[in-house]
Amino acid sequence: MALALRWLWVNRNYFIIFITPFLILPLPLVIPTPEARCGFAIILMALYWCTECMPLAVTALLPVILFPLMGIMESGKVCVEYLKDTNMLFIGGLLVAIAVEHWNLHKRIALSVLLVVGVRPALLMMGFMIVTAFLSMWISNTATTAMMLPISQAVLEQLSATEADADEKEIRGGRDNQAFELAEVSIKQPIDNITEDKPNNKPDVEEAINVLSERRRKEREAKYLRLFKGMSLSVCYSASIGGTATLTGTTPNLILKGQMDDIFPENNDVINFASWFGFAFPNMVLMLALSWFWLQFMYLALKKSFGCGSKNEGDKDAYRVMKNEYKKLGKMSFAEVAVLVIFVILVILWFTREPGFMPGWATELFNQDGQYVTDGTVAIFMSTLFFVIPSQLNCSCLVSANDEQDEEAEGVEEEGEKQDKKDKKKKLKSSPTLLNWKVVHERMPWNIVLLLGGGFALAKGSEVSGLSKWLGESLAPLKSIPPFAISLILCFLVGTFTECSSNTATTTLFLPILASMATTIGLHPLYVMLPCTISASLAFMLPVATPPNAIAFSYGNLKVLDMAKAGFMLNIIGILSINLGINTWGKAMFNLGTFPSWANATNVTSTP
Repeated sequence: MALALRWLWVNRNYFIIFITPFLILPLPLVIPTPEARCGFAIILMALYWCTECMPLAVTALLPVILFPLMGIMESGKVCVEYLKDTNMLFIGGLLVAIAVEHWNLHKRIALSVLLVVGVRPALLMMGFMIVTAFLSMWISNTATTAMMLPISQAVLEQLSATEADADEKEIRGGRDNQAFELAEVSIKQPIDNITEDKPNNKPDVEEAINVLSERRRKEREAKYLRLFKGMSLSVCYSASIGGTATLTGTTPNLILKGQMDDIFPENNDVINFASWFGFAFPNMVLMLALSWFWLQFMYLALKKSFGCGSKNEGDKDAYRVMKNEYKKLGKMSFAEVAVLVIFVILVILWFTREPGFMPGWATELFNQDGQYVTDGTVAIFMSTLFFVIPSQLNCSCLVSANDEQDEEAEGVEEEGEKQDKKDKKKKLKSSPTLLNWKVVHERMPWNIVLLLGGGFALAKGSEVSGLSKWLGESLAPLKSIPPFAISLILCFLVGTFTECSSNTATTTLFLPILASMATTIGLHPLYVMLPCTISASLAFMLPVATPPNAIAFSYGNLKVLDMAKAGFMLNIIGILSINLGINTWGKAMFNLGTFPSWANATNVTSTP
């Protein structure tokens, strides 16, 4: 029996793949409507995504098969949905991230900030969280976590080793405090009596010292285990939080952008890089600060973790570890400077393309008659420069003929001269560009491009089949509930769902439904879609919920219960922060108190 159950468990993915379609097949057979057929496809994909019985990207390709076969959409129209402007923005943003990682610019930035912050536990945690969140705004959460965790572990290990040495010196050589410490470990006779009355009591003293040493070791290990846990959680949580601050920071943000443009094509580019940053960055800072306080409360003593005055030996040694890591990077190379300049120019162009409070450069130069230039255009243009700018200024081709003759005159034997000529030929090779396609091919997560496309195809299929309209009408009774309560409930629902499913799949499934619901009850679509999108990134409770959590868990210091206890409260903190933002500065930025004309042809007006 046990063997049979084990066999079933090992092969569960095959059973889910083959049995699930037959279980939900009665839906389109009993209700032969386009809505039911589209519902069949969405339910099937949702179950495949949640169980991950097939790769997520392969599941995202199912609309290409199911929609034409079920008569929902033509194949050509389905396939067009898989490569849209949002996908180009995603690819351009990732190319920049790959260039930053390829030249180790992210590590230089991280170590520079940490050297400024210092190594006192509370400030060190704050420094790691700030750096991780900032890097996660531009490069993948996974890469950021994978880079920052080893640095944090090395610093804490150095602090622990230095404290262990200090304890050993104090116990073995600290005669001033010996009597007090021996009394602490329950030595019955005073130390003076031992040394004066019993000259042969060295074994007793040695035993007492060993007991004290062992107790100190256990206390130190317990202390640093808490620090290791707190630091690991701070890094993986801040990576997820930081990704919410920019439009390209994490995939759900781009899914919202794509769904808004697809479902509401006349939305006047309400979600762009600048508008997203204006809302999400303050929210990210608020969540980061509250998360830091919570982790301080759980794992560090607030009174002792800041510290004042001169640094002790442990602080100096830990600081030296980070300093040595920074020195290993060497001087800033031409390639790093070039990547940094391109990155800064890209961010400036994104912010000024259409800032909202004034006409942007794209509006004045290109977009008078339509959205010709988008954030995707800018991202692809700037990322193309990585393939045309050399990675170093190679001046070897400027060596004069006279210099060559002088070098040959010095030389020596024929073989040596031949070798010199070979070396010169090598020097005359052109410098490689900042990026090459081999590096991009290895690091680009192409599966996310298909995931984005699958989400857009689902949204389009729901619209064409009439499923979106039916869902919206079914949710009409929600109109009697206050809008802030609707937003809060939906955020908790999405936050719970994303703990068991990828944030990409969660956002893809929920956003079309939320858009239909909002238009039906006369609520601004962004009032529910925006907070739910950010909530999809708040997967803090389980190691399997998101790759940063899994990386932190793999170091072996954390238990599932540790992550669940810390993450549960952070989920609540995050959802409350998001809803605070959407009801304050978000409401003012996006005019959420009025139902927009682009959301519905009927131009219904409502005030939440």
